Amino acid sequence: MTLDTATAQAQVLDAADELFYERGVQVVGMDAIRAASGVSLKRVYQLFPAKDRLVEAYLERRGRQWLSMMSEAVAPHDDPRERILAVFDALHGWFLERNYRGCSFINSFGELGAVSPRVAELAHDHKAGFRQFLLELATTAGAPDPGRLADHLNLLAEGAITTAAISGSAEPALRGREGAELLLDAALPR
Repeated sequence: MTLDTATAQAQVLDAADELFYERGVQVVGMDAIRAASGVSLKRVYQLFPAKDRLVEAYLERRGRQWLSMMSEAVAPHDDPRERILAVFDALHGWFLERNYRGCSFINSFGELGAVSPRVAELAHDHKAGFRQFLLELATTAGAPDPGRLADHLNLLAEGAITTAAISGSAEPALRGREGAELLLDAALPR
């Protein structure tokens, strides 16, 4: 039975996502992707003619998942302050996942950023997109200097992401949330 293109591509990306995130991009070969996906090596290469293409697709998919996670986290809240704090609540939930290993973009950039301009670009764009997301939240909250507040919130979130990965603890999200509350108290008009 031949898989249709969308199904085969999804299976390959699912396998790549799991293996790249768990083990790292460089150590995982295309044969491991084949074995984990159940898609023939010939078909894997038809879908992704080079491993670089698969890495790019993996990161692009992770970026969409991240944006969806953040959007879903803030959506239930009407209060702009609570929308900002919901970012840190979402991080906490993510850090509690059994397989949490930090940010895919930071991890991939650490492995390939010096040799792959496209991975470096994807990492840069992802981080800029998250900062833009925070800027929109800060602007909606009425911060007098939303860019500065977004920068501070971004540093708290990025620091929490990295610290949680290294420490194996979800606590950095809680400390980040506390820091965000202090920032909001100082930055938002009463």
